[in-house]
Amino acid sequence: MAFAVLLLVLIAATVVLIPWQHPPTPPRSAQLAALGELPASVVAKGKEFAAAMRPGGYLAMAVGLIAALVLGLTPFGSKIVAACGRPFGGHRLAEAVLGGLAVLLLAQLVTLPFAAWRHTILVRYGLSTQNWGGWAVDVAKSYAVTAVLGAVALAAFYGLTRLAPRLWWIFAATGAALLVVLMSLIYPVLIEPVFNKFEPMADGPLRTELLALAERDGVPVGDVLVADASRRTRAVNAYVSGIGPTRRIVVYDTLLDEAPDDEVAMVVAHELGHAKDGDVLIGTVLGALGAAVTVCGIAVLGGWTGLLRRAGAGSITSPRAIALLLAIVAVVGLVSTPLQNLVSRRAESRADEHAITLTGDPGTFASMQQRLATANMSDVDPPWLLFWLFSSHPSTVQRIAAARVHADGG
Repeated sequence: MAFAVLLLVLIAATVVLIPWQHPPTPPRSAQLAALGELPASVVAKGKEFAAAMRPGGYLAMAVGLIAALVLGLTPFGSKIVAACGRPFGGHRLAEAVLGGLAVLLLAQLVTLPFAAWRHTILVRYGLSTQNWGGWAVDVAKSYAVTAVLGAVALAAFYGLTRLAPRLWWIFAATGAALLVVLMSLIYPVLIEPVFNKFEPMADGPLRTELLALAERDGVPVGDVLVADASRRTRAVNAYVSGIGPTRRIVVYDTLLDEAPDDEVAMVVAHELGHAKDGDVLIGTVLGALGAAVTVCGIAVLGGWTGLLRRAGAGSITSPRAIALLLAIVAVVGLVSTPLQNLVSRRAESRADEHAITLTGDPGTFASMQQRLATANMSDVDPPWLLFWLFSSHPSTVQRIAAARVHADGG
């Protein structure tokens, strides 16, 4: 019952909070007109780069899913957990934390060759500025962050199942939702600095303009920071991260080097749109509800004895079922990806409209989109099925067409 109620609440929240119809997607004719305005070399390069990147991405997705299913739907995963706990006398916490991290690490390691393949392509096309040493350090940092967060989550989850063997799912669902909220608050100040250095933007016209833009928009920000993105990439970007006291504008140093100030301000105006419309908060709420629904769904599946038997676990609350839980999460994540991307695209479209309205400059918005597509080697008009399945943002031609329609009073 709780699972059904929470699922309905999640669906209702998604329907109410996401701007499904506004702004409207520009007609295909306007998109084709925008495509015709872009330099042929930019279009061709983006499609060439996407064609080089996609096979590795699809293979990584497939191999990762297969690994999760093999670990979770056979006794292999439970045996790994048991082996990790054996030196500690099969202690429940040792099995939960060490065994869980071992299964998680193994599931990630099988996709490591595809990550290396991706890095090779990024270097070949000139988007990555990292050598293999820097790349390896970033991978190690990512695994370390995953290990720390995973250890805390595993210890908390299996501690709850021991303390409340019948009502664990209530506390676990609540804890999972609160963890999503906590991560939204602390990610900018604790996790982001692990991967990038941030320095306050030097006083000057651009900093003044960005702070004035945020004030005019009614979006209080704590600071304007510059991220040292150039040490790993030539891609350009900016974002507004955090909620409340942790909110700040972050601009890639590559964007400052590549774009004029009016286009930098336009990127920031888009990001302010996310904050203004509460997209971070909405994403946090939906993520928290999704986490709670997943926990309750796991509790429901706990009554499926055949599934547990296949996984080599006696109970869904046993550490021996960790691999099964990860397999369930992997399947749910894959199945929900198209919907998550659709939600993201609608939020991005609204932020685009916000940026154009805030600045009153659709021409600069269009030129900024062309610059982003050129610098990031974007596929400006991807095949519709791949776009629907995997794109988290509107295509470049959709965004330029929307600016043109706005300029024409549409």
